[in-house]
Parts: sequence; C-alpha cells; structure tokens
Amino acid sequence: MRPYFETHGTTNGPHILMVHGFLSSRSQWRINLPALTGVAQPVLLELLGHGRSPAPEAEEPYRVASYIAAFEEIRRSLGAERWLVCGQSFAAGLAIQYAIEHPERVMGVVFTNSISALSDKDDPERAAAQEERARSLQEGGRAALEALRIHPRHAKRFPEAIKAEMVADAERIAPEAILRSIALTSPDLSIAHRLGEVRVPTLLVNGTWEKRFQPMRAKVAAELPGIRIEDLEGGHSINIEAAEGFDSTVTQFIAEVAR
Repeated sequence: MRPYFETHGTTNGPHILMVHGFLSSRSQWRINLPALTGVAQPVLLELLGHGRSPAPEAEEPYRVASYIAAFEEIRRSLGAERWLVCGQSFAAGLAIQYAIEHPERVMGVVFTNSISALSDKDDPERAAAQEERARSLQEGGRAALEALRIHPRHAKRFPEAIKAEMVADAERIAPEAILRSIALTSPDLSIAHRLGEVRVPTLLVNGTWEKRFQPMRAKVAAELPGIRIEDLEGGHSINIEAAEGFDSTVTQFIAEVAR
C-alpha cells in the first residue's frame, strides 16, 4: 500500500523526495517550500498512519524494504530518472538506505538529526525505550500519543502557524499504525553499520542544540568520507527552527549535485 505524496513547484529542477519524522506530516516542510521550489520539485511524502497516508493492518507495508520499494515506485510514476532524497529524524534511515540500495537513481541525500538512524542497530537502551513507548501507547491510546515529548503540540520554537498545522495533522494519526511503525519499521532504521556503503553526495544539516546527537555527528564525519555537514543553531527540527540556514544550505546542495 503506497503512502500519500504530493508534488510542489513547476521549476525544471530535479525532484526531491522529502519525508518527515515520527508524529509529523507534510507540514514539516511547509516553511521550506518557498525556497526549495525555486530550485527543485519537492515531493512531500507522509509516513504510513500519518497525515493523509493509509494505516494498513498488514505488517509488510511498514517494513523498511517496503518503504524503499514505495519510493522507487513513486520515482517511476513521476518520470524522474534521478532525484534527491531528504529524510528528517525517523525518516533519515529510510532516505539513506534508499540511497544505498539505489545509488544510480539518487543525485544526493539530505538528512537531519536522527537518533534512530545513527544508534547502533542492536542498541539495548533504544530498544528498551521503544518497548516502553509501545506499552504506553497500547495502554493509553491517543492520550498517551499526545503526551509524548515529540508530539508537535509540545514544540516551543515553531512559528505559530506551522505548529497549528502540524498539530491539526497530528489529529489524523492512527495510534495502531504508530504501534506497527515502532514494532516493524524502527528496528531496521539504523544505518550506523552501513555508512561505508553510501556512494552518493550526502549532506547532514545538524541542529547543534540537540546534545545527544552530537556524538553521532562525529561518527558520520569520521566514517562517511566526503560528507558535507552544516551546523546550525537549533534543535531536533532544524529545518523549522533555523529555516533560513536550512534553506540556504539545501538549495546550494541541490544546485551543486544537479549540475
């Protein structure tokens, strides 16, 4: 079952697939569209169970391999021979794994702070945290979902209009799909052991205020030769919190790789 996606812009620039993180939606990128549509054609995809995407009961659509196959199907449907991919937070692991599996189709990959992508694959601390999160959601349902720290209603550094749209989109989230995502997608998001397999130009836009992520930034810098890292003052949702810096960095990257 294919996730919901929509295209923006009429430029002759390349398509760029943009995938948001956990409990977010297409509105994650709303603030960036004016700049990005000047150089590219953003393709905004919503994760299963989020926003306008379906929330299938079957397990298979939630697996990382199924997302990668869905990305390829969308690329073909757009008639794009090659494109860029951008993953925020939870989706960074999806974007990078897609680039690893289909380097001939990817001009470049952009990602932001992502604990899920850069934690060790068998990190027991992260696995325990995910189990606790799933238990809380099973017992508390939507109320527990809204209580999660990463829910957009708790954002403190978002423009009010963006936050309001994200909170409204969060009302569409299917709690049962979140549980499937935790059980079926999350365990395979890590690319910490695959950094040496990345063969396409890569940009990390790093929010320096997220201290927990900074050792992972150092790991990427050491193990992914040629990566470009842009450090910006802001936290986890750096594309919103430092939108001007994000837009400038990403539009320059797009122009460079598109040449």
